[in-house]
Amino acid sequence: MSREYAFVIADVFTQTPFGGNQLAVLPDARGISPERMQDVAREFGYSETTFVLPPDDPRHTRRVRIFTPVTELPFAGHPTVGTASVLATQGFVDPDLTMVLEEGVGPVPVDVDGTFSRFTITAALQQPADEPPRAALAAALSLSPKDIEDCWFADLGAAFCYLRLDTAGTVDRAVLDRAQWAAKVADLWSPNLYVFAGDFRDGGRVYARCFAPAVGVEEDPATGSAAAGLVASLALRSTTPDTEIHLQVDQGVAMGRPSLIDTTARTAGGRLEHVTVGGFTTVVATGTINLPDP
Repeated sequence: MSREYAFVIADVFTQTPFGGNQLAVLPDARGISPERMQDVAREFGYSETTFVLPPDDPRHTRRVRIFTPVTELPFAGHPTVGTASVLATQGFVDPDLTMVLEEGVGPVPVDVDGTFSRFTITAALQQPADEPPRAALAAALSLSPKDIEDCWFADLGAAFCYLRLDTAGTVDRAVLDRAQWAAKVADLWSPNLYVFAGDFRDGGRVYARCFAPAVGVEEDPATGSAAAGLVASLALRSTTPDTEIHLQVDQGVAMGRPSLIDTTARTAGGRLEHVTVGGFTTVVATGTINLPDP
């Protein structure tokens, strides 16, 4: 025996089909076990697949579980943006509603305006005291240590190792060396490598790539959670205690899946007040999947 479940395929952080970051959304995943959810995510093979369930708290809109091909995540950016947009534009929720999605990190508010969705994070940025090992990171990315202008760890719902490189060309030259990564990076505070270059001032534009083999993603076309941590880090480094930084992030270009992520961070009194991450979502397919009973 099997049961049929609807799914929606969307490209997130793009207005153009076949760009952005692919996402599979099962808008009504009631009755699917966590083990079967992992099977489905592996079958689709995208960076993430989301499974939408009734909320635990009736004041919230939906509960969302996020799976990569190999593991479940407590939070991720493009699944949050894409799932909210799919639910609103495909008629699963009131499109004029400010959603609150229950994720592993807690309730995440999302504003939807047509095909553009923006989530807000008010959590504190987590950072360890240790500095990342620059030489080991360079080896894992097939680069020279001198190519890395700055690096740090940060976590705003998802942990990353941030590497500011000298030019966009150097970002494109990065090639993940799996052997070096496994030997020198896999056990770091975060083994997820986010490399970027560009204009980091308010209103600037950044060019980025993200490598996350630890969660089954060799390279990610768009990483909203990493963009959130980046803009939060830069805002907190400002010499002005009350500041707002707005950045746009280009990602996925080298993969042929160009993405554009809109980010803003605001600080007050030297403390992070909130971060927003937004972008467009383009629905490219709908269908059903037959899942065997457990």
